[in-house]
Amino acid sequence: MPETKRVAVIGAGPCGLGAVKALKDEGLEPVCFERTGHLGGLWRYHDDDVNGIASVMKTTIINTSKELGAASDCPPPAEYPNYMHHTLMYDYIKSLAEKFDCVRHIRYHHETLKIDKADDYEKTGRWVVTNKNTQTGEVISEVFDCVTVCIGHHVYPNEPTFPGQEEFNGKIMHTHSLKKVDGFEDRRVVVVGVGNSGMDAAVELSAVASKVYLSSRRGAWVLPRVGPKGHPFDAAFVRRYFNLLQRYLPYDLVCNFSEKQLNERFNHTTYNLKPKHRVWSQHPTVSDTLPIKLLSGTVVVRNGIHHFTKNGVVFEGEKDETEVDAVILATGYRVKFPFLSDDILPVKDNRVQLYKFIYPPHLPHPTLAILGLIQPSGPGFPVGEMQCRWTARIMSGHLNLPPKEQMYADIRKREEFIRKRFVDSPRHTLQVDFIGYQDELAEEIGAKPNLLKLALTDPKLFWAVFFGPSLPYQYRLQGPHTWEGARDAILTYKERVYAPFQKPGQEIVLRKKKIISGGTIAKLFFLLPLIWYFFLNVAIADF
Repeated sequence: MPETKRVAVIGAGPCGLGAVKALKDEGLEPVCFERTGHLGGLWRYHDDDVNGIASVMKTTIINTSKELGAASDCPPPAEYPNYMHHTLMYDYIKSLAEKFDCVRHIRYHHETLKIDKADDYEKTGRWVVTNKNTQTGEVISEVFDCVTVCIGHHVYPNEPTFPGQEEFNGKIMHTHSLKKVDGFEDRRVVVVGVGNSGMDAAVELSAVASKVYLSSRRGAWVLPRVGPKGHPFDAAFVRRYFNLLQRYLPYDLVCNFSEKQLNERFNHTTYNLKPKHRVWSQHPTVSDTLPIKLLSGTVVVRNGIHHFTKNGVVFEGEKDETEVDAVILATGYRVKFPFLSDDILPVKDNRVQLYKFIYPPHLPHPTLAILGLIQPSGPGFPVGEMQCRWTARIMSGHLNLPPKEQMYADIRKREEFIRKRFVDSPRHTLQVDFIGYQDELAEEIGAKPNLLKLALTDPKLFWAVFFGPSLPYQYRLQGPHTWEGARDAILTYKERVYAPFQKPGQEIVLRKKKIISGGTIAKLFFLLPLIWYFFLNVAIADF
């Protein structure tokens, strides 16, 4: 009887824990190395400012709703709010690790120093993983059949330099080190960057600072958390039929409609935030609070920094100095794997050539996987989990990678799409479509929902899957490691959305909606050509 494959998992964050679970499901033996004494990765708040260890701010609330960002076989507790504070996110992650028996596979206080090819690599594909016990100082090397690297990409700050920066008397720091707003009371602060970290930093600092300047070279389209009728924004719009419209309708038409809706909330031109690029040519930037901060003047938008002075900065397009006490760089992160040599995983200009954003195509064996190195257009948890499931199937021998030439062709196709679609910046080198990318991996493992079959055998479920939010539970309806509660979780998601709003003892009453109504008929009439095209070209191929 063959020995069970041992797989090293680097990092015990959400993706690392997802890898442990998926590998166990496939009958493999995971050993997870975690540098700290805790699981949870980014979502475990700590005050320490340590290079190589990520953490959220004290006030962080996740940008994606709980139902869309759930584990595919374990919805968050119904009483949890739809947008969870980081403490609840950590509790949820911890509960998943305990429920699926992942904790016993973690070796805490083990910092990975190096991953090298074993002496017999050419024949076996095995790796030597060297770790340092940060408590005892002991360095240990072990041989593993496979390795999954799950440290993510919010670890090593990208810190650009500006002319005159060395003359500045104030504080310069990256949002990676910004844990609390303590110490910024009555200070004048510049936040550089309008991604999600920049938005959050500007909003939180404005509560105590005398003035916050939000500095941006490009501007950004700002999406809300609160969507139509108070529903979570992503649950209202991250849906299969919307995704289908975006794929087959003219891109400018889709963007015009979306930008019009966002400008109804606040006019991006008036607020000096409108960028030259289109709304879906950037990674979603989410903030409900920024408009009121701009309206009240506690946050002021400025152009990029031209140069520093002794007591402040001069913004591009301005002549006069703006006096400031601190500059916060919300300038993203560098893709970096210090324990992997360049011949194993070359990184150039924040770009890594990986098949499906996971496998280095030049390696002869599919035994090294990079997980979580993506920027999805929706919640990251389900996408990372799907990567873990797909990778575990390959490492267990149930799936094979295509020839090297085919992998490189796939990589070139993705890179070309990113170049044409997204803003040219390090932030957008890892962009994937939330639904399309999950479908792509799920199809290979047999977990992609068969829409035509559902339409014929379970119309109620089909309606929920196709027209409702793109919930992760749909990928447990079929294929390996199905979950018998998946159908019910999809059909009852509204109860969990509404549950946090109820008073103690109050019964949740859902409005009964007729499936066939005037609005529904109009929607179907508008979508009929696209649905017909979809069934002919996609769904029938799955049947």
